[in-house]
Amino acid sequence: MKLMRHGASGDEKPGMVDAAGGLRDLSGHVRDLGGLALSREGLDRLRIIDPESLPLLPPDTRLGPCVAGTGNFIAIGLNYADHAAEIGASIPAEPIVFNKAPSCIVGPNDRVILPKGSAKTDWEVELAIVVGARASYVHANEALSYVAGVCVCNDLSEREYQLERGGTWTKGKGCPTFGPLGPWLVTLDEIPRLDALGLWLDVNGERMQTGSTATMIFGVAQIVAYLSHFMMLMPGDVITTGTPPGVGMGAKPPRFLKSGDVVTLGIDGLGTQRQEVVAFDDWTAKVAAGEPTH
Repeated sequence: MKLMRHGASGDEKPGMVDAAGGLRDLSGHVRDLGGLALSREGLDRLRIIDPESLPLLPPDTRLGPCVAGTGNFIAIGLNYADHAAEIGASIPAEPIVFNKAPSCIVGPNDRVILPKGSAKTDWEVELAIVVGARASYVHANEALSYVAGVCVCNDLSEREYQLERGGTWTKGKGCPTFGPLGPWLVTLDEIPRLDALGLWLDVNGERMQTGSTATMIFGVAQIVAYLSHFMMLMPGDVITTGTPPGVGMGAKPPRFLKSGDVVTLGIDGLGTQRQEVVAFDDWTAKVAAGEPTH
């Protein structure tokens, strides 16, 4: 299944994508795509619904983040061998783990706001895992049974905050709008191989990132099992799994996002995202004028 959430920011409703790519409203069957709705039983109940029986939504409907109720937004750093080589980093012996603030989660096509005074905001196309069941001390061979599905994530990063301001990477990762998720939450039965998905990202139509999950150092099952030994994963938690080469920080000279840029990105079978980049001051002016901010 391809599941999604639609409607105004903060008031999204659940939805489903039909075989022709049409957007269908699921709110008559489930309250939202979080909690028990993401469990194996919850997904099985949705799976028997005929999408054609659901109300059809306008094609220009706003898409929200594809999961609700995210308590933990966890990220894995330096998880692609070719990306580590790009920035001259050693291959980690264990996953590098940091947090993104759940408050940074936005829809796949919402505006990205450059933090006030930021000069080093970067892009990162990533495969994200959506947890479907409480997971604690699970083994890798059973870890995928705790996964509701996967989606596209742009792990936006302010590199000065992340690398030059001391402490952990978290402070450069959780700024408002730095976690677009979606468009779809795609269940694992739709994906023949998680380790063979192509990823790409363009800035203003110029290809910046091209990669494959084949070069991931730690795979999806390994990551879920590993994290479950350090924390209890809960339904709705999101784990974004690292990025392939082509980030702005690795360019020569480095290149970062500026107001007016347009970022497009996608992963095979999981859909695409499009984000317009706005400066903090431009965004606050739009808010003051009552203009839409998504």
